[in-house]
Amino acid sequence: MTIVSAAPLTELEKAVNHLIDVFHKYSNTSSNLIDPAGIEKLCSDLDVSRTDIRFLMLAWTMKAEKQGYITHEEWTRGLKALRADTIDELKKALPQLEKEVRTPSNFADFYAYAFRYSLTEEKPESTDIETICQLLDTVMGSTFRPQVDYFVEYLKIQKDYKVINMDQWMGFYRFCNEISFPDMSEYSPGLAWPLVLNNFVEWIREKQA
Repeated sequence: MTIVSAAPLTELEKAVNHLIDVFHKYSNTSSNLIDPAGIEKLCSDLDVSRTDIRFLMLAWTMKAEKQGYITHEEWTRGLKALRADTIDELKKALPQLEKEVRTPSNFADFYAYAFRYSLTEEKPESTDIETICQLLDTVMGSTFRPQVDYFVEYLKIQKDYKVINMDQWMGFYRFCNEISFPDMSEYSPGLAWPLVLNNFVEWIREKQA
């Protein structure tokens, strides 16, 4: 009887095995998901917090659908895209990932993703004001600090809106990119802005008067 030895693993097969091993380091064995506890451990090993924009960018790369959970498929997709099969390699990939996400061609998609990622089963189409304020600070704070600070202040004191939807969220992105601040001379309520932005601009103009 001839014993046929197994063919040596290719580099690709070795990398896939590494991905699986690292996934299981953080996943819950019963659900086969990286759950909130696993994400805390992952963030700790990556030296980022759960609220760090780089973690959100990582979730965007994975196309993670549910906040606080990562499937095996999402994990594999993200790490393959970053060409990382170890935590050290993933950690080293984060600065370049941030640079790529901040390019205009990627950032609009990332900004929209950040809102979708914040949605919950209780609020499948909108997000509460408190979460929106935190998300704005994380996603836009470093790029459009004055606009974010004013908008967050306005959202916290106004009484008309308890939640923000995707159209309103994307409206603020358009506002930051198209309207000079703080003079806002180009802003016209007639240009199909969400009502919350019209109210926001009116509030600022009253403060400036």
